[in-house]
Amino acid sequence: MSSTSWVGHAGAGDDELTLDELCRACAVSPDWVDERVRAGLLAPQGPAGGWRFDAALLLRVRVMCRVERDFDAVPELAALVADLQDEIRRLRARLRPGS
Repeated sequence: MSSTSWVGHAGAGDDELTLDELCRACAVSPDWVDERVRAGLLAPQGPAGGWRFDAALLLRVRVMCRVERDFDAVPELAALVADLQDEIRRLRARLRPGS
């Protein structure tokens, strides 16, 4: 699996969070987020210093943080778990009647 499959992409929209808002919502430090962005595990919208995070990235950060904390996992493994959970959600949505 390539590292690009681990990247969450923020979409345009009015419901985006700033870095500070994301950090408060997920109880992580800006350094924690910055390390994962530099590693290619998170892809916020906008330039450094003005990053924006949508709901999908908020969920991704929460999953990654929980996996890293609860299982003492490395960031790359936590990102893979987040990818797999997202894929399961997409597949389940396709199986629902009327989808």
